[in-house]
Amino acid sequence: MDRLDGYADLIRKWNPRINLIAPATLPDLQQRHIQDCLQLVDLASAAAGGWVDLGSGGGLPGLIVAISRPDLSVALVESDQRKATFIRTVIRELGLTNSKVIVNRIESADPLNADIVSARALAPLPLLMSYVHRHLSSTGTAWLMKGQSWQAEVADARETWHFDLTAHQSRTDSNAAILEISGIRHD
Repeated sequence: MDRLDGYADLIRKWNPRINLIAPATLPDLQQRHIQDCLQLVDLASAAAGGWVDLGSGGGLPGLIVAISRPDLSVALVESDQRKATFIRTVIRELGLTNSKVIVNRIESADPLNADIVSARALAPLPLLMSYVHRHLSSTGTAWLMKGQSWQAEVADARETWHFDLTAHQSRTDSNAAILEISGIRHD
């Protein structure tokens, strides 16, 4: 819990200089962002191996996973140098020895063959599937946090992608879902 509080303090400190989260959501940081990501940790409690968080931005959900699951190796992929510097600072200041930052574009980074891939507020699902497919092992699982248009995004993605899906309703937003995706195949 201390590390989660430390992370929240660092977001508050850095957010005015680097847009890590929408400024309007800063007063509700705990519920809107941290609790939102903690539900992913709960859902993926059986996850093991290497976890890759795509488009990590301010470290959501990747840093929450790293803090909550020190048994996992967590790589955060972020192309924005300023945000990557923030993530490195959090890793250093909170002593997250299970984490690293990969500063590269998702589509340019070498395939990471991860056991678990996560993303939050990154891209529409049809595009996101190409990123996940690139970095997820063939037996891995993706955990994608999607907003209120998640059902339409799933329908659009199914036009070119085949995958097994379990949708978990978000506990922090009744219109949102966490998509558990595996068995990804492209047409």
